[in-house]
Amino acid sequence: MTNIQFAKRLQPLRSNVFADMDRAKAVALAAGRQVIDLSLGSSDLPAEAHVIEAIAQSLHDRSTHGYLLFNGTLGFRQAAANWYEQKFGIKVDPETEVLPLIGSQEGTAHLPLAILNPGDFALLLDPGYPSHAGGVYLASGQIYPMPLLAENGFLPVFADIPAPVLAQSRMMVLSYPHNPTAAIAPLSFFQEAVAFCQQHNLVLVHDFPYVDLVFGESGEWTDSSPNPKSKIQNPKSLVPSILQADQQKSVSIEFFTLSKSYNMGGFRIGYAIGNPQLINALRQVKAAVDFNQYRGILNGAIAALTGSQSGVKSAVATFQGRRDAFINALHRIGWNVPTPQATMYIWAKLPSPWSQNSIEFCTQLVKQTGVAASPGAGFGKSGEGYVRFALVHEPPLLETAVERIAQFLD
Repeated sequence: MTNIQFAKRLQPLRSNVFADMDRAKAVALAAGRQVIDLSLGSSDLPAEAHVIEAIAQSLHDRSTHGYLLFNGTLGFRQAAANWYEQKFGIKVDPETEVLPLIGSQEGTAHLPLAILNPGDFALLLDPGYPSHAGGVYLASGQIYPMPLLAENGFLPVFADIPAPVLAQSRMMVLSYPHNPTAAIAPLSFFQEAVAFCQQHNLVLVHDFPYVDLVFGESGEWTDSSPNPKSKIQNPKSLVPSILQADQQKSVSIEFFTLSKSYNMGGFRIGYAIGNPQLINALRQVKAAVDFNQYRGILNGAIAALTGSQSGVKSAVATFQGRRDAFINALHRIGWNVPTPQATMYIWAKLPSPWSQNSIEFCTQLVKQTGVAASPGAGFGKSGEGYVRFALVHEPPLLETAVERIAQFLD
């Protein structure tokens, strides 16, 4: 057999938290366990009927059956730009400042190819979403992990980044509301991040999949910054966009997806909004890799962005109810974890004797009880000591999961 030599850039991609847990779940199933899977943040809720209908109607239109090039995506880009302007009050040019993506993960994975030369640093959140690191490795870049600690509200401390690393850095990746910690960030933090990236000539990337999965919305978001000009009146969300801190789009690009807000994860549809030079650079990479999705998928996405948003509100209410049920159940068994303000996750500090062995905790938990969760260490070194639960089942099943966890911890 021929000895095939593979690129060194594949070596750091061999371990993946989701793949590892998938194998552990398979072992539990083979042993006859009923698995309650809380390890993967894939919504179990359906896409709205008007979205499905728009896609279904497209199937009968033969003009949708061919390749879809950039110019053919204008309707979707306009819908995305209008949605963003209505939500955040910032104008967006659909021609130069919006790019359709096959989910936001495509954008975060491909953008480093346009930004980094081999050996350049990317500043990433630790813990953070695995594809952020994967894109850097594929671009032959280096990663500097910015630790996220509970005492800092799971926000990075920019002053702690060493000067030699900054000198070789080309990009910073943020993502709030955050996966896996469920932390949110105020506008003042984003203003600090923009100023820092401008000062050090860094591209600022913000992955924003949980823009709508926010609980306790007040209709008006205010910032604690002492600068009155920094306050954004009524942007309709407790969580700000990075472009509210960089309204000139000087260094920033933001990634959105319809996977979470509209329950369209399997449809693989997202988009980027931001600096036109960054949009064009990502478009060049994308053109070398793929065309676009089937036009019918974009028609469904247009229907989602421009149609009734009652489904979004319903999904938020559903996940809030699940959050409350799961948190209350954990508290009843003596596992006190904070109540998150956003996302579909619970980030729980592990009790003794598992406090520094999250992988073994999750492996044994699914093996003995059938409850699958994601080990904090799988999201980065600073995630050790935590476990992430995804709220992708109805409250009764979530409460059953907690009952099994209680038996495991006894």
